Amino acid sequence: MRKPPTFVLVHGAFANSFSFAPLQAELALVGHRSLAVDLPAHGFEATFPAAYQAPQDFAALATAPGGLSRVTLADGVARVIEVLERAKRNGPTILVGHSRGGITITAVGNARPDLVDRLVYVSAWCPVELTVGDYYGEPEMADADPAALASALLGNPAELGLVRTNFRTAAPATLAAFKEALGADLTDDEFRAFLNTFQPDENLDVGTSADRARAATWGRIPRTYVRLAEDASVPPAIQDRMIREADALTPDNPFDVRTLKSSHLRWLVHPRPAAELLAGLAES
Repeated sequence: MRKPPTFVLVHGAFANSFSFAPLQAELALVGHRSLAVDLPAHGFEATFPAAYQAPQDFAALATAPGGLSRVTLADGVARVIEVLERAKRNGPTILVGHSRGGITITAVGNARPDLVDRLVYVSAWCPVELTVGDYYGEPEMADADPAALASALLGNPAELGLVRTNFRTAAPATLAAFKEALGADLTDDEFRAFLNTFQPDENLDVGTSADRARAATWGRIPRTYVRLAEDASVPPAIQDRMIREADALTPDNPFDVRTLKSSHLRWLVHPRPAAELLAGLAES
């Protein structure tokens, strides 16, 4: 009997495995097993300085050390490979990445294509011709607001060795910018609930040209791209560009492209359509 696949879920920036809980519940209800990975120094490994609690001490937050200063993309790749090696004993694996998690799953596909039966990018970075940092300077990113997080940044990233953001801010303009960038189609309560699952720190390493998709390894793996049609953080234009570049890299193995009507976060808050889409991939 053919063994069912295991979905291995990889989160994006400032996130953790907790954000996948509603999706995992829906996957379980349609008969599919899944596990969500916490990348190094995320989840219960995250640093939450005492100064991040209320009342917040901004001066202390600007200099408090964080565990992510020691974490690289390679560390995240190693963590996911370790999980895949264990999951693969039970049957096929479907590796799903959201947002910045796409950088990680691309590097995993480069390193160990034997461990992955399908890659799924959900509005996720899939660097092919450029590094992720360089994509931010391209015309397809013109509609994204790079300043959405700027007013909540704390400390000097070069000195901290990480990016620190105050997601517990109560500043109306900052919260409005966050919501517009990440979840304009959520209620205010839904958005604030999600915001409170974020951790303040993220590592600086988004990879180099060596971590872009490679035809000989990553390019052998069947892959799906789930476009989020209302994403203001990773706009559809840049999603479509990465799909085109990937298809040009491996024309005999193009993306299977699907679309959900969702902002960057709605599909995780209201996950039933995404769970049904993923279940269909598993069953096919």
